[in-house]
Amino acid sequence: MIAILGKKLGMTQIFTEDGKTCPATVIEAGPCCVIQVKTLDNDGYEAVKVGFLEREEKKVKKPLAGVFKKAGTRAYVVLREFPMGGLKVGEFVTVERFLKGDKVKVAGISKGKGFQGVMKRHNYSGGPGSHGSMFNRAPGSIGASSFPSRVWKNKGMPGHMGSVKITVRNLEIVDVRPDQNLLLIRGAVPGAKGTYLEIRREI
Repeated sequence: MIAILGKKLGMTQIFTEDGKTCPATVIEAGPCCVIQVKTLDNDGYEAVKVGFLEREEKKVKKPLAGVFKKAGTRAYVVLREFPMGGLKVGEFVTVERFLKGDKVKVAGISKGKGFQGVMKRHNYSGGPGSHGSMFNRAPGSIGASSFPSRVWKNKGMPGHMGSVKITVRNLEIVDVRPDQNLLLIRGAVPGAKGTYLEIRREI
């Protein structure tokens, strides 16, 4: 696996070689510093912990500051683990590891929608909207009477919507700009502007 952390900057459109427009998400990806290398002998599994976006050391809590001090690196805002190999502490992962045309999967926290009804949250059709109908956007009956005398589990109900981790797979990289640390990915990725993202490419 090749993976990197990034921040969603927004969307734009670019022109392909045949002159067609292509919607693309602009992601500031890396450089990500390797903070820790986990091995099978010491930790029971192999992975690397990387950091993204430098921050002031005085703003880091003491337990986390000890991690950066032990690694001998700067302090970072975002830390994630990826099952990658062949990296050393202090080494940087950049967008140069990705190529135009690569297929990646992008994970991030989706936009929060707050408390929503069943029509928006579960795509219910609702009732008639005219002629005095009092049943417009309500969920309707939620359970049987004598049996089972309760509401079935996983029944679609109003509630909190969005603000969950979502992974979108099989996205294509349409441009890589190493001098600006940018990845341009065809289509939309989870989250609003400023959302931190995990970009992975399976080898």
